[in-house]
Parts: sequence; C-alpha cells; structure tokens
Amino acid sequence: MTKKYILYFGISLALLCSSRTMAQEEQSHIHVIVDMVQLNVAVTDNKGNYVTGLGPQDFVVTEDGIREKVATFAEGNEPTRRLEEIMAAGKTGEPAPGQAGGSTESAASGPKPDPNSLSALVAGANVFILFDTSNYMYRGFVFAQDAIADFVRSLQNADKIAFYSYSRDLSRGSQLTSDRSQVLRGVRSTVAGDDAALYNCLLLTVKDAAQYTGRKVIVVFSNGPDNSSMVPPEDVAELAQSTGTAIYMISTQEAQLEPVSTAVFERMTAATGGKAYFAKNWRDEKRAFASIRDDLAHLYSISYYPAANPNRGWRTISVKLVGENLKKYHTRTRAGYRLQPTRFSAPSATTTTSMAVPATPAPTSPAQLAP
Repeated sequence: MTKKYILYFGISLALLCSSRTMAQEEQSHIHVIVDMVQLNVAVTDNKGNYVTGLGPQDFVVTEDGIREKVATFAEGNEPTRRLEEIMAAGKTGEPAPGQAGGSTESAASGPKPDPNSLSALVAGANVFILFDTSNYMYRGFVFAQDAIADFVRSLQNADKIAFYSYSRDLSRGSQLTSDRSQVLRGVRSTVAGDDAALYNCLLLTVKDAAQYTGRKVIVVFSNGPDNSSMVPPEDVAELAQSTGTAIYMISTQEAQLEPVSTAVFERMTAATGGKAYFAKNWRDEKRAFASIRDDLAHLYSISYYPAANPNRGWRTISVKLVGENLKKYHTRTRAGYRLQPTRFSAPSATTTTSMAVPATPAPTSPAQLAP
C-alpha cells in the first residue's frame, strides 16, 4: 500500500512540474523587440533652412518623459558611430553653433561630403516608392513616370530602392534592389488601373519596409483620394511610427481639392517624420522629389536603448535641442512607437527582450537597429 501511495505521489509531482514547464515555455515564446530605437531627426530654422553642424550633446531625447542616453549618432551622410567613438574623437566638446541655411562646418573634424553630389545624398537608405496607377492618374500618368524615373536616377548610392504601384491592389514592380535599371523597368512597365486603395496598399508597403533595419523611407505619389480601402489611415500611420518608417507623400492639386485626403496626408507624414507635398504641375512634382532627396541628406540619425519603462503600449518620443542659441530651431521626427510583439519557436535570443522584463541589452552593431 505504501508503494502505491508513493507511486501516486510521484506521478502527481511529475504532472505538476510538466504543467509549470509548459506554461513557462509558452510565456517565453512571446517577446517584444525593444533593443534600440532609431530616430531620423530634421532640424530647421524659421525659414525652413536645414541646421547643420550639431552633435549628440545638442539633443535631448525623452520617451514617456524619461530621458534617454544616446547610443549612436550621425549627421547627413556620415557613417553612424557609437557615442563612445565620438567622444574619443573629440566630438563632444562645446555645443556647435548650429548655423542655418546651407552647408556649415560640423563639430566633427575631417572633410564633409560634397552636398551637391547626388550619389552621397541618401547613403544607407532603403527607399520604397509607391506610385498611384488608379484611374485618377489618366491625364498626368506619363509626367508622373518621368518625375519618378528622375528621382530614381538621382539616388545613385542609396543602398536599395523598391518600386511598387497600386490601384485596387498592390503590385511589386521591383523588389528592394541596388540595380537602378531594374527599378526603372518597373516604373516604365506600369499601366493605369481602376479604383484607388491607397491605405490598403500603403499598409502592405510599410510591412515590407519593416523587415529591414536602418533608415526606411516610403515615398508615395498619389493623384487622388482613397475610395476602396478597408484599412483606416490611422492604423497605417501607427504601424509606420512603430517600425521607424518615414512616409513622404507627393500629391497633385486635384487631391488637394479633397479636404479629407489633404488633412490625412499631412497628419500621416508629420506623425512619421516625413512631409506632404501638393504639386500643381509636373515641375512642382520634380521639385517635390528633389526636396525629399535634400531632406534625406540632412537628417540626423540618433538611436538609443530604451530605459526601463513599464509602459507596454504607445510610447511618446520627444526630441529637443539644448542651449539658448538652439531653442529657436525646430525638430521633426516620429511622434512615438508601440511595442511590436513577436512569436518565436525557440527560446529568447539575445537581441530580443521578454515582455515581462525591461530592456537592458548590451550595445550591438548599428546594423541591428530595431524600431
């Protein structure tokens, strides 16, 4: 009888341990990626001129009011460097004056890249172009193709470019590639379609861009309002912010006549750190593309490892400048992000953080930036 009780006790204990192990394994499969937050920050004066020559000591980054420590920093086309490397190079002395309007001397020593060199303008960028081929585009179709083709040619040294088009459905004309001729073939092969499902297709484009690290940009050319999407634009904007994807939108004057679309375009681009343009003619379209190219060339890249924060929902980001002589300038970046849960079939890797544990990872390489 004693042996029988011992046997029952052993089986019960084994089942209890097995249940706890299974529960722990199930919990370990749900993670959120919060290793590093990357920001692209534009600094301009009251006239819209870019402010150059700033260093990491000139910026204060907060997340939900918690001050963050800058981990990596770069200006324009400079390679991203860790803060320790910048300090060792003597780049964190007195705050730079932050002169505006054109090229100025940076706090960093050494030659600056030629600002007129198109090949240097978006080094390190992954640019996704989304072209409206709906029935709104019939009259200006060829002019829009020309403007996009010129933009593609101007990005000679961008890491990669993808070209997508949309009407009711999304068409991936050219996947992300460094082959400009392949992208141009995708541009020239587009044909006008039917109704426009902009937000559906933009959401799919954001999801494609989210698979990549580093600077991610979506440039949308739209000629009219959305009349077929099931996805609300607010969902698209939130996902773009959470994945660190900046959205730029170029739209024609016809689209501007529709006030709802105008407001949505402006809110979406502002929330992600991009811009909205409304072109009256094909010359304005070309100028808008040139402005986007110029904007990418003057962005400051700032990243940080988030401090311990119990908030598992939306986190608000604020970037401000330090010093009386810099407070007159304006900063533009994404408004925040939401933690992105990810399921894994294996135990947690070192590059992810459990939902139940604050993020305190050791620095890795800038290539491993997560939104």
